[in-house]
Amino acid sequence: MTSQATTPEEYLNEVPEERKQPLLKLRAVILKNLPKGFKEGMGYGMIGYVVPHDIYPSGYHCDSKLPLPFMGFASQKNSINFYHMGIYADKELYNWFITEYTKLFPKKLDIGKSCMRFKKEEDIPYDLIGELVTKITVEQWISTYENTFKK
Repeated sequence: MTSQATTPEEYLNEVPEERKQPLLKLRAVILKNLPKGFKEGMGYGMIGYVVPHDIYPSGYHCDSKLPLPFMGFASQKNSINFYHMGIYADKELYNWFITEYTKLFPKKLDIGKSCMRFKKEEDIPYDLIGELVTKITVEQWISTYENTFKK
């Protein structure tokens, strides 16, 4: 679902009713575990978490007017998607997450480079996502970003 919402609350108010509770729960887990410095907002039609310009003035290399993106989540047509750039940039973190996920769920995680797709709410590992959120500070993300993506 591509959204024109300008706030997370506006976004959550427009999602289908059956997605509202899982998204509210996901947001609560993220906000509870979000390291200091990241800021919640809207980006790319979804709720996102970024390093704001007052911490990282250079912004995103693809468009420096945008803050440095880190993670987000969205209600898509067939799934709830969670995006985490840290697992894309850090193979060790990716391997940790996959290993921990397979301990909780017997089926393979539907994952792309940084996108996890959950077709059923019961497949969302809320506590594991909460732990993942704590694993990278703003300073660590900036360093990883500069060493991995910014050329």
